[in-house]
Amino acid sequence: MKIIACYSNKGGVGKTATSVNLAHAYAQAGKQVLLCDLDPQGASGFYFRVKPSKKLTDARFFEDVERFTKAIRASDFEGLDVLPANLTFRDFDVFLSRMRNKRSRLKKALVSAGSDYDVVLLDCPPNFSTLSENIFKAADEIVVPVIPTTLSERTFDQLVRFFDEHKLRKKKLRAFFSMVQKRKVLHQETMASMRKLYPKRFLQTAVPFAADIEKMGQHRAPVSTYAGRSAACVAYRALFDELEDGVGSTQ
Repeated sequence: MKIIACYSNKGGVGKTATSVNLAHAYAQAGKQVLLCDLDPQGASGFYFRVKPSKKLTDARFFEDVERFTKAIRASDFEGLDVLPANLTFRDFDVFLSRMRNKRSRLKKALVSAGSDYDVVLLDCPPNFSTLSENIFKAADEIVVPVIPTTLSERTFDQLVRFFDEHKLRKKKLRAFFSMVQKRKVLHQETMASMRKLYPKRFLQTAVPFAADIEKMGQHRAPVSTYAGRSAACVAYRALFDELEDGVGSTQ
């Protein structure tokens, strides 16, 4: 089982759209996929038209394998299941802070409940917390969408420093540029400077700022199901291919 986290310490960068489209891409490639929504807003579950279990509270998520598995919902796509979030997930940090081995609890829960899957993909809330430390420890890869702007550059710098300070493996970080507007000089300059500063952290794929991605909320489905020839769909396919090919960071 491979665990892939889609994470950013900044909100509004296309994290959930990336999670949904990557989960669909892995399922289309023949993998058994579980998309686990850790964000209490529950957007991933909304996109896949599934309702969360109100009985899956913080304690049951981390300690009750039976309740965890019962909360998993089938999507409309073969090979793709979803664990939708509910509002009690907002209490994960408080609960984890009281537990022994608190930084490894998430991985234990996922391994126990997700053993039937080839890929577990995590849609993560945007913050530094005990939960995010669990995510960093559990994930085999951390896919990081970065909008090429000054604030996003700053938050990515913070993420890299956090990994340095806590002696975490930066090899896990697989960043890519998201919501790119090629006509903006700032976007082009920021992409160039960040690729130079972090030559081993960034994938080559850049996902555009596109109306077809915004329409996911209307269609409640991955982009490829309603805009299969769009630039956005091509970009998500390229992102999936690049992740699968193992292109990217080496240290």
